[in-house]
Amino acid sequence: MAEETSIETWVPRTRVGRLVKEGRITSIDEIFRRNLPILEPEIIDLLLPNLKHEVIDVSIVQKMTDAGRITRYRAVVVVGNEDGYVGVGKGKARQFRFAVEKAITNAKLNITPVRRGCGSWECTCGEPHSVPFIVRGKSGSVEIVLKPAPKGTGLVAGDVAKVVLRLAGISDVWSFTRGETRTSYNFARATYEALRNTYRFVTPLDWVR
Repeated sequence: MAEETSIETWVPRTRVGRLVKEGRITSIDEIFRRNLPILEPEIIDLLLPNLKHEVIDVSIVQKMTDAGRITRYRAVVVVGNEDGYVGVGKGKARQFRFAVEKAITNAKLNITPVRRGCGSWECTCGEPHSVPFIVRGKSGSVEIVLKPAPKGTGLVAGDVAKVVLRLAGISDVWSFTRGETRTSYNFARATYEALRNTYRFVTPLDWVR
């Protein structure tokens, strides 16, 4: 209810926000097709109302200042609709709840479409349950390779990557990782970048559209 109220009282500050609020843009696909920037989280709230989020890491960071030592929470959050859209974000705040809220907002602004398919030669179901081809992603020292897997394989990946893949709507995949995967944000971000790369190549289906 609080989220609905905030959307109703939302005053857009960007051109894209105004187009969405006025109903002239009614699909998130249109925003990405026109390569428009998403600078307000309310855009995602309106166009992807069934978005889910999951906190994958919370840590305490400290900084020394003239006033003394300041302790803050740092949260890493993954958002997705489990149907082709996912985002990863992080946020810092003195209170845990505000850190999570900042991370969710950041993840919404980083939302990206994910191309799904059945790219495994062992599976010919034609359903969008895996990645359509091999993709790679890198963040910091972490690099991940996602490979198409036949239906029923499940998510053969680390726990952090599993969250990103599940919220993106991927249910079967093989993966290979290297680097410091204990760094949750880099691991999540590398997986996010790999999924984002599913749209860096043109497939025959794109010509049909």
